[in-house]
Amino acid sequence: MAIIKVWAPRADKVDLQIQNTRLSMNRKSGSGWWEIEAALAIHGVDYAFVLNDGNPIPDPRSSWQPGGVFGLSRILDHTQFIWHDQNWQAPPLSAAIIYELHIGTFSVEGTFDGAITHLDFLRDLGVTHIELMPVNGFSGLHGWGYDGVNLYAPHEAYGGPEGLKRLVNACHERGLAVILDVVYNHLGPEGNYLENFGPYFTDRYNSPWGKAVNFDAQQSDEVRRYFCDNALMWLRDYHFDALRIDATHAIHDSSAIHILEQLAREVKELSASLKRHFYLIAESDLNDPRYLHSFDAYGYGIDAQWNDDFHHALHAILTNEKEGYYSDFGSLAHLAKAFNKVFVYDGNYSKFRQRNHGRPVINLSGHHFIAFLQNHDQIGNRAQGDRLTQSVSIQLLQVAAALFIFSPFIPMLFQGEEWGASTPFQYFTDFKDSELKKAVKEGRCREFAAFGWKFEQVPDPQSETTFINSKLNWEEHKQEPHFSLFNWYKKLIHLRKEIHELNDGQFEHVTVSFDEKAKWFMVKRGALVVAANFAQHLQRISCPEFQLKEILLSSNAQNVLLNDTLILQAESVVIFNTKR
Repeated sequence: MAIIKVWAPRADKVDLQIQNTRLSMNRKSGSGWWEIEAALAIHGVDYAFVLNDGNPIPDPRSSWQPGGVFGLSRILDHTQFIWHDQNWQAPPLSAAIIYELHIGTFSVEGTFDGAITHLDFLRDLGVTHIELMPVNGFSGLHGWGYDGVNLYAPHEAYGGPEGLKRLVNACHERGLAVILDVVYNHLGPEGNYLENFGPYFTDRYNSPWGKAVNFDAQQSDEVRRYFCDNALMWLRDYHFDALRIDATHAIHDSSAIHILEQLAREVKELSASLKRHFYLIAESDLNDPRYLHSFDAYGYGIDAQWNDDFHHALHAILTNEKEGYYSDFGSLAHLAKAFNKVFVYDGNYSKFRQRNHGRPVINLSGHHFIAFLQNHDQIGNRAQGDRLTQSVSIQLLQVAAALFIFSPFIPMLFQGEEWGASTPFQYFTDFKDSELKKAVKEGRCREFAAFGWKFEQVPDPQSETTFINSKLNWEEHKQEPHFSLFNWYKKLIHLRKEIHELNDGQFEHVTVSFDEKAKWFMVKRGALVVAANFAQHLQRISCPEFQLKEILLSSNAQNVLLNDTLILQAESVVIFNTKR
């Protein structure tokens, strides 16, 4: 006998429909929970809930949705899968080389099993952690995953629960840790039945992507439990090593114990119980390091967070773009501050926001921050989903790669970046409702109006062509100039992993020099110096203070050191050792 239960405080009557049988469920007094013992509830059996004699709808905590978001739920016994990672322990996050990927476009197959075929490639590149964009169930066959509605069920078109477990298992067998991107600030609009069951959402706050989640109003205890249990499930039952929490700035909670703090505490308890290291990574637009402070310091206890300011500072120099939030960046001084202080905007005035923004980072190392040259947002949230490959030269990509991989932060790559993929990564959806299809495209144009997009420039998110165009071309990395860029990335990654100073996240060991007018930039980390020339002409730089001795790596064979003068070719970078 198995017990089936559901939290449905808004229902006066709840039935369990299972194998063409309808059973009346019992209300647990005062809790909003309904339950029933059902002999039919075994692995592989389909079921649904019927509220107030309405139509059957899926379980809010369904672990398996073989028919998609509108279909019946299916009972999943997690003990059926045989794991081979009993002795697995993830590498420390401080030593990570992260690789973000989207299951649907990463391989030709667009599945979990398809991704497995490229894991050896990632390991050879030097990757230590892969980060999956959301894989929970969402409407249609293809999408980014941020409009998920079945938070407990892996997307069936990707391969469902068994496929996801095979992928994680295969990663661990190859020494790769796995991070999952989870979305707890909103749910998708299509196939979302949560409001039928209880007050999962609130109108007390606004969200740009849908109704805000009820984390602090009446009956919010069970809503908080729903999301915390979801996080614990991914770590416990699918053996993920870390979770990246999307848009934490859009999680509104006025409770004394914020939902992120509650989640972090429970993850640490699970870590102690299972004797495995787990990590939480936040995405935040607030430039607020308090997310990372310990519980004792009244922080949320999150382990790391994405650093958008570093990306924006580097991107603006490479492209000279001034639209939208890039209007706040563009000088080498901004990049220098990002290297030394993490946030460019740490309490100072932002022209883009027209107010002071951020808070200084104090007593936190670079190991708490993720740096990137590209990611799904910074590519996909452009009109054409174009990569830096379409904006700057291969030579400048080499310069930028050296700077972010040798930064004091944890480096993260986005799929195909390592070979300068020519394929875009565009925004695509597969909604069924005609009005929703129209609203999605119009909404994207409004959201990024500050960048000067025109309606006709935006690929139709609902077109299958938009999705197909975003698939990686795996033959590219074998061809020039992609092959040379790939080898450059590989050398940078392996050098970072080999040299102690490049894994030191202490900002007091970082020295930056630059010339704004001449457009050269130098970073010293311990005995290592990265010298970059952003200009389109040769530079002669006198730098006796750095005591340059030995060239370890150069993007141009004609870069040389003559006595104390460094001769840097146009758009090139060189890595020096100051020790003999």
